[in-house]
Amino acid sequence: MKPPLGLADTRAMLNMSPEKLRDFLEKCGPRGVLLLDAAFDMWADEGQLPPLGESWRVWLMMAGRGYGKTRAGAEWVNNLAQSTPKRIALVAATIDEARSIMVEGVSGILSVARKQRVRVRWEPSKGRLIWPKGTIAQLFSGDNADGLRGPEHDIAWCDELAKWRQADEAWANLQLGLRAGQRPRALVTTTPRPMQLLKQIRGDAWTVASGGRTKDNVSLPKAFIEVMMATYAKTRVGRQELDGELIEDVEGSLWPRALIEKYRCEMPVRFDRVVVGVDPPAGTSGDACGIVVCAKAGEKYYVLADESVIGLSPDGWARAVASAAAKWRADRVVAEANNGGAMITEVLRNADSGLAPKLVHASKGKAARAEPVALLFEAGRAFFCEAFPELEDELSGLQIGGGYEGPTRSPDRADACVWAMNELSQRRASVPRVRAL
Repeated sequence: MKPPLGLADTRAMLNMSPEKLRDFLEKCGPRGVLLLDAAFDMWADEGQLPPLGESWRVWLMMAGRGYGKTRAGAEWVNNLAQSTPKRIALVAATIDEARSIMVEGVSGILSVARKQRVRVRWEPSKGRLIWPKGTIAQLFSGDNADGLRGPEHDIAWCDELAKWRQADEAWANLQLGLRAGQRPRALVTTTPRPMQLLKQIRGDAWTVASGGRTKDNVSLPKAFIEVMMATYAKTRVGRQELDGELIEDVEGSLWPRALIEKYRCEMPVRFDRVVVGVDPPAGTSGDACGIVVCAKAGEKYYVLADESVIGLSPDGWARAVASAAAKWRADRVVAEANNGGAMITEVLRNADSGLAPKLVHASKGKAARAEPVALLFEAGRAFFCEAFPELEDELSGLQIGGGYEGPTRSPDRADACVWAMNELSQRRASVPRVRAL
């Protein structure tokens, strides 16, 4: 198929979703794709294109694996190198990676230059590239911070900064030398990892951040994306390595990320009890109504579902509670009474749920209530039956000693989970009923 390079076709491609664009490129055939490949700006994802404006100094592209970070970096460097002479720093975790990925890789600078028919002289023994108009790019390593002490640069491309062994010192030396030319700039392309330097760079006033997910790269095969999503979607690995999220461990967290990942399991067939925990929103605060379903089987406990809702009226979230209880065949609803939760009995009655909820009062702080539940996980007696990103973010934000450093104003989902788990872990004199789901 002859590749559509006309203006109308270009505009059509710019408006296509990643899925439609991927289908379109597959229909073009090998020859058509090769010809279109050089027109990077036409099909690239928005997060792969340089930020607009001139007020930024650092462009942080934090994205999932396979997103196209290397191609974007190589395109950016090659385009800037073709104007007035510049001095460019190419910094990777090691010199070998700078050479094999940033320069010689399938998406590296030499490959991009060939697509654009630009003659770039590569001198491997000196670790440098030279463009026709005099721009010189020199290779450096994030493992050797002193190598960046002294040289001045107009431009820097830093690849996989999260892997640099001497990241803090190397970044500081690079910034001190990034002072040549009228507008010094740096591009950081990296898969996120929980490190303070990345958090600092992202928070700087002169940083512009972009990024994307693995599945946003239209050049990746559908089969690869389907396998990766089926295997890792919503897990910490998937959120970090595929979605490009910077997932941090809060200092003193009751639920460190490693603990959450360790205690995932398949859902058991039978349970002794099923309880729905509810943390009602306070008035019209805009907080979520935390609705979390937990269960007990023998001496083990399970988080089955996060059915939380946002933005509903009391009648709306009460119906969501009733629906969750019916869906999971719960024998009890436990609801916090402090923040207007006392109305839940009447609301559930109006919702025709047939449930008489147990109202509990928050006499202790959130973290104090959560500590016994966290200990169940640490002891290997409690598990997550699926990945629950929003709930896990809130749980990991609860700190030993009473603090909360999660992504939401209030840990509504976490509170609901804790209420349900506490109810299940209380000793009951009655004989448990075995039920199948």
